[in-house]
Amino acid sequence: MAEFQRINPLTGDVASTAPALQADAIPAIAARAAAAQPAWGALGPNARRAVLMKAAAALEARAEDFVAAMMGEIGATRGWALFNLGLAASMVREAAALTTQIAGEVIPSDKPGCLAMALREPVGVILGIAPWNAPIILGVRAIAVPLACGNAVILKASEQCPRTHALIIEAFAEAGFPEGVVNVVTNAPADAADVVGALIDAPEVKRINFTGSTAVGRIIATRAAGHLKPCLLELGGKAPLIVLEDADLDEAVKAAAFGAFMNQGQICMSTERIIVVDAVADEFAARFKAKVQTLAVGDPREGTTPLGAVVDARTVAHCQALVDDALAHGAELLTGGTTTHNVLMPAHVVDGVTAEMKLFRDESFGPVVGVIHARDEAHAIALANDSEYGLSAAVFTRDTARGLRVARQIKSGICHVNGPTVHDEAQMPFGGVGASGYGRFGGKAGIDSFTELRWITIETQPGHFPI
Repeated sequence: MAEFQRINPLTGDVASTAPALQADAIPAIAARAAAAQPAWGALGPNARRAVLMKAAAALEARAEDFVAAMMGEIGATRGWALFNLGLAASMVREAAALTTQIAGEVIPSDKPGCLAMALREPVGVILGIAPWNAPIILGVRAIAVPLACGNAVILKASEQCPRTHALIIEAFAEAGFPEGVVNVVTNAPADAADVVGALIDAPEVKRINFTGSTAVGRIIATRAAGHLKPCLLELGGKAPLIVLEDADLDEAVKAAAFGAFMNQGQICMSTERIIVVDAVADEFAARFKAKVQTLAVGDPREGTTPLGAVVDARTVAHCQALVDDALAHGAELLTGGTTTHNVLMPAHVVDGVTAEMKLFRDESFGPVVGVIHARDEAHAIALANDSEYGLSAAVFTRDTARGLRVARQIKSGICHVNGPTVHDEAQMPFGGVGASGYGRFGGKAGIDSFTELRWITIETQPGHFPI
C-alpha cells in the first residue's frame, strides 16, 4: 500500500508515515462499517457503555505516544497534548454515560386507543472529519457520541496529524469494539478532495460531522446536500472578548491572554478581537501588553516556554500579512517579534484595529490578536456582531446581570461572562451560528445530532374510518 509522510514543521524531519488511501478504497470501508453497525446498535446501553469506558482508559494509557505524535506532527507543547488527552477521555466517558439517556417519549394522541411514541434509533454509518489543531479532542468528538448512539463510524484523519488520529483508533480497537464498527481513513494531501468526496458519496454513510475551516465546510455541505445527507459543521471563528468599563481588568487580561495565545491561537474559539470601551482602553492595553510580553515562544520539545510552534510556515505568512495590513492602515503593534525556525512565531498584539483592516474580519488562526476600541456598551456589542462568524464570545463586567444582558445580544453559539472565549466541556452543547456552522456536539445535544427520531404507533382498539 502506498504511504505518505508528515514532516515535522519545526525540524523538517519525518514525523510520521501513514497509508495513502485512494478514493477507490472507500466503498469497501463503507460497506464494512454498514455490515458491522446493526449488531453494535442492537447491544444494550450498558454493553456499549462498558466498551466506551475501556476506550477512555486505553486513550489515557497512550499518553506519551500522544505527546510524541503531537509534538512531531504539529509542533504542540506537552501541556497542550496532555490537555487534549484529558478532555478527550472525558468526552468518551460522557458519551458512555449517554447510552442510557437516548430516550424517547409517549405523546398523547387524539385518536382513541392509539399509543404514539417518539423513539430514537441509530442512524447507521456516520462520517467524522477531524482537523489537526486539537487532534485528540476533535478526533474523539467526531466518533464518541455517534458510537454511544449505536452507530458505526469512519474517522477521516487529518493529513497533518495522521499518527495522532491513528492512535485514537488503536485505543478504540483495544477497547473491544466489534470489527468494522470503528474505522479510520488516512490519505496524502493531494488526494484529500477525492477521498472526502468518495466518503460523502458512499450510500452507506448517512450523516457527516466536520470540524475545520469555513471554506471547506461549505464544500462538504454542498456535496452532502446533493445526497440529502445531514451535516454537523463546526467551522471557523473570530471570537470577540468585550471589556466593559466596570470590568476586573486583571481578570480580563488573564482571560484574553489565555484565549488569544493558548496553542498559539490555533483554536476555533481563540480570542481574535478584544473590544475594549474607551474609558479603560489605555489601562487595559498597558496591562495586556505586560502580560503578553511574558509569553515566550520556543521549541516545544524543550518544554520551557508557554508557546510552541505553529503548524506551518503558511500560518506565519498569513498572520504577518494581517499584521502588516493593520499597521499600514494606522494600527499600532504593542508587542510582537521575529519568527524563528520558520514556525516559532511570537505573540503579536495589534492595538487600534478598525473595520477597514483585514485583521478585523479575517480569521488569523495564529498568535495574533487585535484590540478594538468601542465608545460604550452598545458600540461594543455592534462591533462584536460585525462578523460573519459566530462561534464563541466573552464579556467582562463586575455586574453579572449586565453581563448576561450583553451575552444575550451577541450573535454566537457560545458566550462566557467573565471567562475566556476558549472553554470546552464534554457535556456542553458546542457549536456556532453563521459562518461558524450549524448543529451541536456535546451532551444530550449530541444525541439529537446522531440519532433518527421516529414516530411509531400501536393501535389498541378497533379502527373506525370514514371509508
